[in-house]
Amino acid sequence: MASRKHRGIEEPRTHDDGEILSWSEVNRTHRTRLGVYQNDGRLISLLTDFGEINPCYPDRADASGDTITYTGHGRHGDQHLSPQNRALLAAIETRHAVPLFRKLAPGRWQPLGLWRVQQARHEYDEQEKRMLWRFTLKRKD
Repeated sequence: MASRKHRGIEEPRTHDDGEILSWSEVNRTHRTRLGVYQNDGRLISLLTDFGEINPCYPDRADASGDTITYTGHGRHGDQHLSPQNRALLAAIETRHAVPLFRKLAPGRWQPLGLWRVQQARHEYDEQEKRMLWRFTLKRKD
């Protein structure tokens, strides 16, 4: 796929399903160790491990695998409207799709395709004992 630029940021190429990437390959698209990469308020890409490695981010997919409940940015305490969470909220309006990468183990990442942020809610999580942003992601058709 040819890359395009938005505000000087190169839009990511797509990867084949089942492909395993190194961090350096993921980092070509996702230029931060944070789970949400944004630039100037525009969401660029997302990371997840579905809470398997980092339990403070308990993301989960539905049975079909086409919808994900994604936990917002903020590892400790209540999650607020950080620049990362604002970018996720803004992506609801822009409806642009972003790549999602799943961490399988240190240095091993699986591309999960392109996703759109559909909705958001800020709610108290009993298990985490804190306010979390929850974003609904839908796989791009």
